[in-house]
Amino acid sequence: MCGILGAWGNFDENTFQCALAKIAHRGPDGYGIYKTGDLSLGHRRLSILDLSEAGKQPMHYKHLTITFNGEIYNFVELRRELELHGHVFISGSDTEVLLAAYLQWGVSCLHKLNGQWAFAIWDNNKKELFLAKDRFGKKPLFYSYTGSCFLFASEMKAIVPFLKEIRPSKDFQWCFQNIMLYEATEKCLVEGIYRFPAGSYALLRRNSENLNPVKYWETLENLIDVSGNYKAQVNEFRELFLNACGIRMRSDVPIGTALSGGVDSSAILGAMVEISRENKIERTQQNGNKAFIACFKDSVIDEREYARQVVDFLNVPATYLEIDPIEGVNKLAHYLYLFEELYITSPIPMMDIYKSIRNNGVIVSIDGHGADELMGGYNNQVTSALVDAGLNFNRVRSVLSAYNGMNHENADAPKNAIPFLKQWYQQLILHIDGGRKRDVFRYFLKHALNLERKENPGKGKLGVYNKLLYSLYHQTVLPTLLRNYDRYSMANGVEIRMPFLDYRLVQYSFSLPWTSKIRNGYTKALIRDAARPFMPSSIVNRKYKVGFSTPIVEWMRGPWKEFFSDTMNSAPFKTSSLIDQQKVVAAMHHVMQHKDATWSDGEEAWRLITPYLWEQGFLKNANAN
Repeated sequence: MCGILGAWGNFDENTFQCALAKIAHRGPDGYGIYKTGDLSLGHRRLSILDLSEAGKQPMHYKHLTITFNGEIYNFVELRRELELHGHVFISGSDTEVLLAAYLQWGVSCLHKLNGQWAFAIWDNNKKELFLAKDRFGKKPLFYSYTGSCFLFASEMKAIVPFLKEIRPSKDFQWCFQNIMLYEATEKCLVEGIYRFPAGSYALLRRNSENLNPVKYWETLENLIDVSGNYKAQVNEFRELFLNACGIRMRSDVPIGTALSGGVDSSAILGAMVEISRENKIERTQQNGNKAFIACFKDSVIDEREYARQVVDFLNVPATYLEIDPIEGVNKLAHYLYLFEELYITSPIPMMDIYKSIRNNGVIVSIDGHGADELMGGYNNQVTSALVDAGLNFNRVRSVLSAYNGMNHENADAPKNAIPFLKQWYQQLILHIDGGRKRDVFRYFLKHALNLERKENPGKGKLGVYNKLLYSLYHQTVLPTLLRNYDRYSMANGVEIRMPFLDYRLVQYSFSLPWTSKIRNGYTKALIRDAARPFMPSSIVNRKYKVGFSTPIVEWMRGPWKEFFSDTMNSAPFKTSSLIDQQKVVAAMHHVMQHKDATWSDGEEAWRLITPYLWEQGFLKNANAN
């Protein structure tokens, strides 16, 4: 996991070195530059596998040279296969295995890789540059053409020094209006910079004037046959999940996890403990199984007591980090420079937890992101599930029970979390139990027709619920979260690994019917049942979902009130062309002054002001540097 930079054409070498230094936070352990003709490849190293000089980059293998950001988790198995083909290795790194794989199989090597990656390989014989990004876009890759030079980098700030002018892109307002959509497109916030697409590669030669990415992965074209027996599915999923966690524990530095009190991260930690106990997977890090827990004093999103149940059950050491809103807001401009993007809540708690992880000597965090999008974990998915349930009243009851419990399990649940659902649940059950099936039929027929017209997230006969999950996983929520957590962690020199992004789990999960995901009154049923042997039952059966975020309303009313009041009275705020000042002020005042302001109101206020915060935090600093 590192930072990469490349330039091909007419450019200044001093500018290249300065640009590489701007992503030093991604790789604080060293750097390297390879130059041949008018091509330069740069690398900032975060040492995780083979900490010696043999593992440094850019790395050479025969006539190939690579700059690589990411990890190939199945490099141990690939190395053995390549050795049978006669390849000889001098390092213990996954990078050298990746180079040999490309030499052996060419572009087809991408289908053999299990990991996260954005890399460029220079073929000195063919004078050809090969760029590739992992299946689901876990690792970032930006590119730009300046007219005289082709550029690529892990972050926009490393491309900015090569641009003649730094300004918001023509797509900025579209991105602002579609914060949860733009990551899955080529659109960027800075004019002249573009995103390289997930699951794609490109080949460039010296005179190439355009980048033409080729898609090599589509989940729906890689679905598999699964057992129709739920117990068999549980066992199969558990086996895949444990292996996905195990190969992500391959590291030569300490590992841990960012733990909430929810099902997903708890399942990850439980699997890590189970794998360490069995010790069956080669080259896993045994100096691990440490938990880091973000705490929000007197907030409804504080999950420390749930997390404590997990670490006590597993007998794992834990570090509890009390998030300080004042300290965070004082560093907000710097955080937003590192973050680079727009989002619906502040980066402060997430930046701080990974800073704590790094400060405690842990370099790799194995986290639970992706499960909600893979197996269903958001309350707004309920209607799609109900359409698939149709007139099977047992399934309807199970769906409503699952999503009702998610938000009304206890008095600490956010009061604004889909408040209509409890009444809806009660009325619908009354209709069913009272025999008013004709009314229910009309309701479902109406909504089924509406949903089928509105939803078209993918190909294949997935059903409405799995279509929605496909969209969340590949096009909207998850791509955005992957981008966010890359910045949160790499700003602090920490690598995040995500077992729920293992492509084997993904293709298995999208091959399942929705009834394996919502079952017996629970969402994410298959994850719960697969992880049951190594999780406390109180967490397995927990429905109430919080999510790792910012207590935005509480902080805007309290410790952040002065900061935002001063911001809205400042001259730069009043003259910014990126925001509607009247709307921002109205939204902020509503949150600050009205006790009935909801969580959604807080996120909307942050969303409206975030273009200005981006302008001051990222754009202003990018121009100054």
